[in-house]
Amino acid sequence: MIKSMTGFGRSEESEGERKFVVEIKAVNHRYLDFNIKMPKKLGFFESGIRNELKNYMQRGKIDVYIGYEDLTESNICVKYNKELAAEYMRHLKQISIDFGLDNDIRTSSLSRYQEVLSMEEQTIDEAELWEHLRKTLKGAVEQFVEARIREGDNLRKDLLNKLDYMTENVDYIAVRAPQIVAEYHQKLTEKVKTLLDDAKIDETRLLTEVTIFADRACLDEELVRLRSHIEVTKSTLKSGGSIGRKLDFIAQEMNREANTIMSKANDLDVTNYAIELKTEIEKIREQIQNIE
Repeated sequence: MIKSMTGFGRSEESEGERKFVVEIKAVNHRYLDFNIKMPKKLGFFESGIRNELKNYMQRGKIDVYIGYEDLTESNICVKYNKELAAEYMRHLKQISIDFGLDNDIRTSSLSRYQEVLSMEEQTIDEAELWEHLRKTLKGAVEQFVEARIREGDNLRKDLLNKLDYMTENVDYIAVRAPQIVAEYHQKLTEKVKTLLDDAKIDETRLLTEVTIFADRACLDEELVRLRSHIEVTKSTLKSGGSIGRKLDFIAQEMNREANTIMSKANDLDVTNYAIELKTEIEKIREQIQNIE
């Protein structure tokens, strides 16, 4: 099977007081490029997330969004800094003595001084949290891969149809090519007869000219290579795997052969069919850009 580089997957998992949401989407890219957005508190999981994703994809620009919510926030506590509060009180008493002021400090006032009371997040069990995240990530990835496979199968069918159409064009050119030489021979003979009237035609010279033309216009090598590229592309599509780069290279070679056929063709029909080949090859190259 082959996979498209575009896809989307989403998963949501709740366990106890925690909930994870993972969304994955991808577009075409020459290499594997991750863009992961998640809360800072989960930053130490980024390496593990990347390694997990690499098991399922080889190419594409992958955007990953991870949402995390602790429904009760029971991991937050208030911390009382007794030493700092005592330091504040000592200085406040000294200010009262130095300036003859009433020391009217109250508990509620002291608690508002910086760092006397502070919010502190309790240490979480990283292993437990990772297993929860990994489970959610796997659910999103599986959905993401299924979408890629479905689209990949559609691409495979479309490409095989295009390759069959290319084969029909190649078959026509293969039949038409020998006829071009025969027609050239006939036209050249008629032209020489017209110019020489009843004079004797030098058949040897005539055959030499036809042979030179036939050699220059011969498309056998190009057609053989083009057929070979088409068959290799078909077998590669059927074998599956990460084949995008290989197919792109083959498509470049097919385009090169079609260009050569156009440059060597001395026939309007062959030129038109070669243009049709180039059009299909360009469509194939565009589709190949979507294959992983």
